[in-house]
Amino acid sequence: MIYIYLVVSAALIPILDNFFAILREPYSWWLVPVLFVSFFVGFIILQMAVFAITIAATDLNKEFNRRDRFFRFMIKISLPIIIAVARVKINAKGIDKLPKDTLSFFVCNHQHDFDPVIMLSVFPDANIGFIGKKEIYKTMPFIARGMHRINSLPIDRENNREAAKTIIKAIKTIESGVASIALFPEGYVSKSCELLPFRNGCFKIATKAKAPIAVCVINNTRQIPKNIFRRKTEVEFRLIDVIYPEKYADMSTAELGDLIHEEMQSELAEIRK
Repeated sequence: MIYIYLVVSAALIPILDNFFAILREPYSWWLVPVLFVSFFVGFIILQMAVFAITIAATDLNKEFNRRDRFFRFMIKISLPIIIAVARVKINAKGIDKLPKDTLSFFVCNHQHDFDPVIMLSVFPDANIGFIGKKEIYKTMPFIARGMHRINSLPIDRENNREAAKTIIKAIKTIESGVASIALFPEGYVSKSCELLPFRNGCFKIATKAKAPIAVCVINNTRQIPKNIFRRKTEVEFRLIDVIYPEKYADMSTAELGDLIHEEMQSELAEIRK
């Protein structure tokens, strides 16, 4: 979308030249770059304003039982701008392993609240919805509205019965073809960035929905708020494995969790070398 804005901004200059004689005067050469930059920045501001208004207008009481293609498109074209402004560079590898035209169950380690933004940027066409802590709806209502719009689900980590209801909803979300589901099986942000023990019950989502499990790792997102606007932050992202249902069919959730934990641990150690 950035390139389209650049082309349209450049095309508007000769169009204006036909209506305003001042642009043809020798002393007005400086107006051309000023107008070009103004048009370009204006398009970006307009896009981000539409994105923000769409999020703010989201009704948290409304169930989104289908894909919101317009909002997914807005995410796809807006997140690269947010990431660029935050001066984040994503080094992604293994993305081509993700199966096409199939909803998946994504799992990843968790280092910072920025992690979902990175995942949505890396997989812009995967229709990912997240399972996140219910506290987000109180502490970050604007973010919660955006998450709700992409079929994300809140989970009560302290209430097993309510957590089970969320897992059932997540299974139905995948089975009905509405969205892929992503979560962080550690359950909490790792402030030390070391991989925490998993809550293996979450893997029931994959086993019941019979969905491929996309095993991902992320590293260095905790540096983003420290470096933001001041210096570039390089984030490493890897899709290290896709575990298909036929492979985990005879495994318990504990065995599946141990396998994935080991894969993540090994890959994180490799990245940090």
